[in-house]
Amino acid sequence: MASRPRTKRTAPPPKRRSPKKRASSATAAKARVAKRAVAMAAPGMVEAALAAFAHEVRTPLTGILAISDLLATSDLDERERRWVDTIKAGAEHLASLATLFVDAAKSGHAAFGVRQDLFDLRALARNAGDSLAGRAAAKGLQWRVELSDKLPALVVGDPVRLRAALENLIDNAVKFTETGEVALSVEPMRVAKGKVGIAFAVSDSGIGLALAEIRRLFRPFSQANVSIASRFGGAGLGLSSVKQIARAMGGDIVVAPRRGGGTTFTLTVILTRAKASAAESRDTDGITAGEVRGLRILGVEDNPFGRVVLNTILTELGHSAEFIGRGEAATERIAESAFDAVLMDMVLPGIDGIEAIRRIRSLDSPHGRIAIIGVSGRGDDEAASRAAGADAFLVKPVSPRALATALLEATRRAAAAT
Repeated sequence: MASRPRTKRTAPPPKRRSPKKRASSATAAKARVAKRAVAMAAPGMVEAALAAFAHEVRTPLTGILAISDLLATSDLDERERRWVDTIKAGAEHLASLATLFVDAAKSGHAAFGVRQDLFDLRALARNAGDSLAGRAAAKGLQWRVELSDKLPALVVGDPVRLRAALENLIDNAVKFTETGEVALSVEPMRVAKGKVGIAFAVSDSGIGLALAEIRRLFRPFSQANVSIASRFGGAGLGLSSVKQIARAMGGDIVVAPRRGGGTTFTLTVILTRAKASAAESRDTDGITAGEVRGLRILGVEDNPFGRVVLNTILTELGHSAEFIGRGEAATERIAESAFDAVLMDMVLPGIDGIEAIRRIRSLDSPHGRIAIIGVSGRGDDEAASRAAGADAFLVKPVSPRALATALLEATRRAAAAT
């Protein structure tokens, strides 16, 4: 049987896209590239924005802390002194929270690992009690604070997040109580050797919670019921964060109905008992302003409020100051006049504080060996500041004691180098 002749098949010619379609495809490709570029740049933009936020927030907080420190040296009665201590503790807590925001941006996510800092547990408990008392009094509520005499003083843990968790519980207790009482009790718990277990119980005589409402309470963006959200406000995120903090610190949070009406939230954490050597290394009570003679200081600070605060502290310490707002003007001003030390802010218009320090150090002696103190809202800037030539470093908010200590360190180092 004869085979049938094969016909040669050829591929159809490629379809040509119209110029309009080619342009549309190119535009879409450019859009995808731009979108990827924005996504890659976003983390850096967030970090920069939060760093700027932290810097701006710390400026007024520095003033609040400085003035509260100065008020504490005035002739105050016991009640007024407690008010000053409460203001100071609140400002310190806000400054620490600003640092946490920056840390979260740098890590690229909201998750966190708890810090291991030495802190005074009794002072933290007293400050939380003062916060509860102040909020309750402002709303016309009765209040009660019971702190165990067996609480250790110095411990190691995360005081910033612990204070944040307590402030959340205190805020809720006052917010959800129209009449009656709010209370805080702090007691030690028995835990493993070398550790410190602490139970913070915050109770109120407020609206109370049903069992079904308690089960929903610690979910993110969830509140006990719709009527509570509409009546009292809030996103419902706070208690979820408190539980996360508690578990990260080896504890937990539980809620129970309070006898006679209301609710009790008990937050537990596990801390490390501080060693005596660690406490001694942090003791700076022996440093006083009198150890440094009256100095003439050049302050490089662009914020007018920050200048007023620093000038107030320096005047109280017995020093005189002149301020300029740009880093590039520092070298010229130092060469023109006789200053004993420079307070150099890290965030400035024009060149930053790091570059300004480098330029000062490039001057001929004795101007190039002037004592320099770096000042920043970020502790991470210390290494770069010292590498550029700073003799000492201060983290905002600046206290009178910290400034006196830094001046002592800087002038001693500068004198030893000449």
